[in-house]
Amino acid sequence: MLEDSHYYFNKAADVLGLGDHIREILITPRRVVKVEIVTEDDAGELIHCVGFRTQHNDARGPYKGGLRFHPSMDEDHATALANLMTWKTAIAGVPFGGAKGGIDCDPHTMTKTELNRVTRTFIERIKEIIGPTLDIPAPDVNTNAEVMGWIMDEYSRDYGFSPGVVTGKPVDLFGSLGRAEATGRGVMYAAREALKDQGKSLKDVTVAIQGFGNVGSHAARLIGEQGGKIIAVADHLGAVENKEGLDIPALVTWTAEHGTVNGFAGGGAFNGSDVITWPADLLIPAALEGAITEDNAADVQATLIVEGANGPTTPRANEILLDRGIVTVPDILANAGGVTVSYFEWAQNIQQFRWELDRITGELEKVMVRAYAAVRDVANEKSVDLRTAAFVLGVRRVGRAALARQPIRKTITFD
Repeated sequence: MLEDSHYYFNKAADVLGLGDHIREILITPRRVVKVEIVTEDDAGELIHCVGFRTQHNDARGPYKGGLRFHPSMDEDHATALANLMTWKTAIAGVPFGGAKGGIDCDPHTMTKTELNRVTRTFIERIKEIIGPTLDIPAPDVNTNAEVMGWIMDEYSRDYGFSPGVVTGKPVDLFGSLGRAEATGRGVMYAAREALKDQGKSLKDVTVAIQGFGNVGSHAARLIGEQGGKIIAVADHLGAVENKEGLDIPALVTWTAEHGTVNGFAGGGAFNGSDVITWPADLLIPAALEGAITEDNAADVQATLIVEGANGPTTPRANEILLDRGIVTVPDILANAGGVTVSYFEWAQNIQQFRWELDRITGELEKVMVRAYAAVRDVANEKSVDLRTAAFVLGVRRVGRAALARQPIRKTITFD
């Protein structure tokens, strides 16, 4: 994945005419931390895993990025995702840099008390490099509001009451209204704006969604509320389709009870991998990275892809989609709703003043519409696709911020 993120960065750097030295400076993380985590399971046996935190760039503000608890988490994963966060926060226009991290564990095999111990040990190991004005973690794959609450509590033991150290917390523990659905809502806004450019609206399209976790389920519900017809949904355990449109509220209820869309009676089952090539107008990959590859890109039938997941399209697949004229709203734009409302939560924590939900959703819409328009304008200015334009915009904003912070004798531009 690190090579993929560098590939897209280098395409943007080519457009901006950046030299090799400047490219190396921009993609190299400021700090990479790797810590050993040793604690006990409920039976008194030792748990041993490794935690990571990559802090990529803080030219535009404190480091910001999620924590992923997954067996595949490693230094390269953390670094690649931290790079993407740097460009994403710049595109959204929120005052953060980019970071990412996590632990190479599988929460599905752990009890809640075991996960609590592992999480707290991790935070104890990295507490010196995080903080409300240093680095603010957030949820990612296999982490949630409850885990964020543990992080706040563990950090506050040493530094005093510190709700701003982490975002995505429970609402009752100084989290923000609207945070849970923020990424999915941002995906809905991104899809709406892209469809406007095609002279369409959400009520005109059929939708296939890969992944029905936090992002996919909220995106499905919100798009459905706008009149979109969700005709196929897949997760890691099953898939369900209904060409007349799935009953999304019922599917959400079913999934909450059973942990999967598999077995839902409101549609027919199918092979989940086929969702990428489903005959739908709009495709939303909202699971893990690498979903659209050179093996299936030629068979994608959607004319618009809006990326809810991080890194769902490989570089080779991206080129195939471009050659076929399929429009992709890239992850660093489409799923920026999460970090945007994380910013709102952080601002509320700093101010110690809670915003109402309508303010949060209204401000999020403004940010997403403005970000999409800025990326589209760069695409038109440079005659490039939306993904390249998004990276150009992100790199441009980060580069200009870095130059504004310190004098440099050599003239460098990011035009």
